[in-house]
Amino acid sequence: MGTKLVKEASKFQENTKEIVIFCICLACIFLFLSSAYSKLADYNTFVKGLMRVSLIGSYAGLIGLLVPLVEITVSILLIVPKTIKIGLLGFIGVMSVFTIYISSMLLWAEKLPCHCNLIINSFTWGQHIWFNLAFMGIAAFALRISKKNVKS
Repeated sequence: MGTKLVKEASKFQENTKEIVIFCICLACIFLFLSSAYSKLADYNTFVKGLMRVSLIGSYAGLIGLLVPLVEITVSILLIVPKTIKIGLLGFIGVMSVFTIYISSMLLWAEKLPCHCNLIINSFTWGQHIWFNLAFMGIAAFALRISKKNVKS
C-alpha cells in the first residue's frame, strides 16, 4: 500500500514538472515570437534604431534579420518536445546576450533604441535587465527540473 502511494505521488510530481516546464516554455515562446513579430513588422524602424548604436551600426541590416530569426528558431525548439532542453539553453543564451548588450550600452551609449514589444517597451533599461534576469531564471529552473525525455 505504501509503495503504491509513493508511485502515485511520484507520477503527480512528474506531471506537475511537465506542466511547469510547459508553461515556462509557453511564456518564453510568447516573449520571443511577439518580439520577433514586432521587429519584423516595423523592420525599418528597428534597423534605423540599430544604426544609431555606433558599436553595431554598420551591421544593423544583418542584425535586424538575425535577431528575429534567432528568436523564431529558439521558439520552434521550445515547441518540439525532443528539443526543449536545447531551446531552453538557447533562450538563456540569447537573453544573456541581450542583457550583456543592454548593460554595456548603458555604460557607453548615449541613447539606446528600444524595439521591445507590448508592455516591455515602457520599461526603464534597469527594469529591462531585471526582466531579462527573471526570465533567464525561470528558464534555468525549467531546465533544472526537466528530465531526459520531457513529454509536453
